[in-house]
Amino acid sequence: MNTYKSRKEVPEQEQWNLQDIYPNKTAWQKDYKKAEELIKKIGEYNDQITNAKSLLGYLTLSEEIERVYTKLSGYSMLSLDMDTREGDSQKLVDKTRQLGQKWSSSTSFFMPYLLSLENEALKQYIAAEEGLKYFEKDLLESFSYKKHVLSKEQEEIMAQMGEAISAPSRIFGMINNADIKFGTVTNDDGEKIELTRGMYAKLIEDEDREKRKEAYKAYYEPYVTLKNTIAATFASAVKNNVKLSKIRHYPSALEKSLFSDRIPKEVYENLIEATRKNLTYMSDYMEYRKNKLGLENLHAYDLSVPLVGEASKEKISFEQAYETMLKALKPLGEEYIDILKTFKEKRYLDVRETPGKRSGAYNLGLYGVHPFILLNHRDDLDSLFTLAHECGHGMHSYYSSTYQPQITAGYSIFVAEVASTVNEVLLIRYLLSTETDSAKKEHLVNHFIDSFKGTFFTQVMFSEFEKTVHEKAEAGEPLTLDLFNEIYEELFIAYNGKQLVVDEEVKYGWSRIPHFYRPFYVYKYATGFASAIMIADKLLSGDPSVKENYLQFLKSGSSDFPLELLKKTGVDLTTPEPINHAMSIFYGLIKEVMGD
Repeated sequence: MNTYKSRKEVPEQEQWNLQDIYPNKTAWQKDYKKAEELIKKIGEYNDQITNAKSLLGYLTLSEEIERVYTKLSGYSMLSLDMDTREGDSQKLVDKTRQLGQKWSSSTSFFMPYLLSLENEALKQYIAAEEGLKYFEKDLLESFSYKKHVLSKEQEEIMAQMGEAISAPSRIFGMINNADIKFGTVTNDDGEKIELTRGMYAKLIEDEDREKRKEAYKAYYEPYVTLKNTIAATFASAVKNNVKLSKIRHYPSALEKSLFSDRIPKEVYENLIEATRKNLTYMSDYMEYRKNKLGLENLHAYDLSVPLVGEASKEKISFEQAYETMLKALKPLGEEYIDILKTFKEKRYLDVRETPGKRSGAYNLGLYGVHPFILLNHRDDLDSLFTLAHECGHGMHSYYSSTYQPQITAGYSIFVAEVASTVNEVLLIRYLLSTETDSAKKEHLVNHFIDSFKGTFFTQVMFSEFEKTVHEKAEAGEPLTLDLFNEIYEELFIAYNGKQLVVDEEVKYGWSRIPHFYRPFYVYKYATGFASAIMIADKLLSGDPSVKENYLQFLKSGSSDFPLELLKKTGVDLTTPEPINHAMSIFYGLIKEVMGD
């Protein structure tokens, strides 16, 4: 694996080309000033929308602001993520955030105005002005929010309170990203050094159990030390969410989060219930893992170490990874593969880890430009799967932006993980079908099982934790450190099996999860994973109509509600079938790895 000391050492072909957005920061500043003028102009519509023509003027201007703001925001974010230490990029991000607050405040009057109209009056406006037909679906959908939108004055106050309401999330972000100092671990020379997240990801997979234990203890050390501060921060976030749901007249915080996608709460509840019924499979796997590692007791720091040592260490270069991905995704058709080849050729990917670069991986789709994919490629199997995953997101963004107008080009977070996980499932199926080495094949099966554990079972466990905590808050119970610890520890044992020895650190697992500051988000990973398993299996059946239906789904953006879009692929999450199908696949993998 290449180790780079700076971005200057990275080949240009493996770096983003941000000039696709703006040729330079001067052009960014010019668009920023334009956005400021447009935001000022749109504020002048307050109390001035009196007919179909002025309504069209407002909506057209709003879409123009969105287009410019998205480019400004994307450019500033991508610039900063290349090197988070860079002061100029930090300033761009701050300026964009301030601009967003101005935009929100200047348009806070619109929803109260719109919902003050009678439905029939709005339909007459649409009939009178041809241009309004473009906005018709969104306008009529907005009426479903009628009982949840406040008066114009109250909405303006809510907009001004936005920064204060989001404070717990920002505070945790600063704690987690800027202030956290992990404990120390022993390096190969016997010296004590401070643990980093990157080091932890490697050490928790080390064959030396003492190294794993030491890293695990060091990783949790700051979270345990800051337990009261983090508990207070999380409690504030939950209380804010509960309070907002009441202010906006939702039956519960959960239903508030599900409302925009029109997801019945039964989908969320059925996910937990169906998973609970299949937890014996995970318990069986934990018993197998304990025996395979030759351990008398299984601890949390034993759950990530590969079960087939040497097979897990194979080096896979970025070039090899890309070619392997393209071969694995052939069931998606020539068009899909040809487009994906251009991602690499046209520098849509930022590949290498460098000092100061944001960790992890993501895809950012910019309408009117193209997807931008961040990687930190490490030339290993995990990096291959990350590449396939993020390219799935990228292709979803590409197709939606190409085939949908701006108003419906963005896709819901609910379906966001489907395309990425379909790619991962096709990849693992391809690798398993072509691998002849028994040890490597066993490692791949275990990798698939671990994907189920991390992307499905763990996310359902997180989802149940969120649901329980919010219900406690809604019942007026105090949200304390002890309560969070008690709920999390009980769930951890239930979802991982009683044969696992519960170390003191386990109950603090909730304190390190940033997704909890985006309420009821993580369940979408699990529903997306189950949907992807079913879609991938259908694709591999060879039925050409399945491929066409799936590509149509990728091209649909947000032209319909997510559950309806998924039904076009043959997946109906209002039934238990997708979850049960995923569980049957998981059971088959467990039987295979255990030799049954």
